[in-house]
Amino acid sequence: MGTSAVGLARPSPSNPKLLTRLRSKLRLGPIAGEPSRRTPIGSPGSGVTTSSRIRPIWGSRTSSDSSATWPRDRHVATATQAPALSALLFLYKHVIERPLRLEGWLPRARTPTRLPVALSRAEAARALVQLRGTYGIIGLLLYGSGTRLLECLTLRIKDVDLERGEIRIRRGKGGVDRVTVLPHGVRVRLAAHLSSVQAQHGADVAAGGGRVPLPGALDRKLPMAGVEWAWQWVFPATRRWRNLSTGSRGRHHLAPSAMQRAMATAVHRAVIGKRASCHTLRHSFATHLLESGYDIRTVQELLGHRDVGTTMIYMHVLNRGELDDRLHREGHVRDLGCGVRRINCPCRTRPCFRIRLRAVR
Repeated sequence: MGTSAVGLARPSPSNPKLLTRLRSKLRLGPIAGEPSRRTPIGSPGSGVTTSSRIRPIWGSRTSSDSSATWPRDRHVATATQAPALSALLFLYKHVIERPLRLEGWLPRARTPTRLPVALSRAEAARALVQLRGTYGIIGLLLYGSGTRLLECLTLRIKDVDLERGEIRIRRGKGGVDRVTVLPHGVRVRLAAHLSSVQAQHGADVAAGGGRVPLPGALDRKLPMAGVEWAWQWVFPATRRWRNLSTGSRGRHHLAPSAMQRAMATAVHRAVIGKRASCHTLRHSFATHLLESGYDIRTVQELLGHRDVGTTMIYMHVLNRGELDDRLHREGHVRDLGCGVRRINCPCRTRPCFRIRLRAVR
């Protein structure tokens, strides 16, 4: 089928018909939700709408010799190819209603398996010291609770329990809620930060603003919930925004790019020879818990992994030398001579997640 013959105009503000249908399909059906609407379809870098007509990223069958090499020519990673291809198939199947048959001439990219980068305790401490103010509190939460960056920035006042030492993550990855720990080292600073945010919110309400966006249809069901203290962001943005349709004024949460720039600057100042980001603090959280002997099931629940196999990847980045020394001190490993060592683990599990060492080296 020559896909370049599809006679539909490119989605644009002057011709919003196709774009409106696309948004309607994304809001309905099995992929409904805000994260699902952030799709490569129609984005400038996706290549889905690269001409005056809708055509696939790799062109039509008749031009497969030149267009099938698009990933190689542009040096596109597999993490970009897979969502772009899925977005393209969704566009033709559910919106244009003319399914593409790409099997046999368009191979799917194979995602390589890479180990996560984790900082040592000393490196994490040096990086966190370089973060100032609000960014320092966010960094401590990322490292002390294992949350993702966007999960941390979208926390609301009602999700933080200082007395119980818990953080409730709402609509995390996969739309799943979970409860994780609130580290002791950040509670005093977080309480002072919330006091300043509450004063700022009171000033915004007095000025006729102070409204935050609510999930779903809560704005319609609970008209005054947007200005209540419980629904406010823990980390509000420094600038205000105004809703052009309703005229209401308020604040969004802090932008992820601001924290990412602050983290990059902190890593540079700490002179850390690793490619560390905000997500590296989450990897370090999981790695250090496992090195300290915590149950892998507990770590899985704190991270919000659906499969324990995802959590097991952190076993490959453990500090083997430090763990081996600790096991010797605690008497879990006994030398038998000739390089043979016996592991005496009190948890009595096989394989033992606390040790994960070979009996013969």
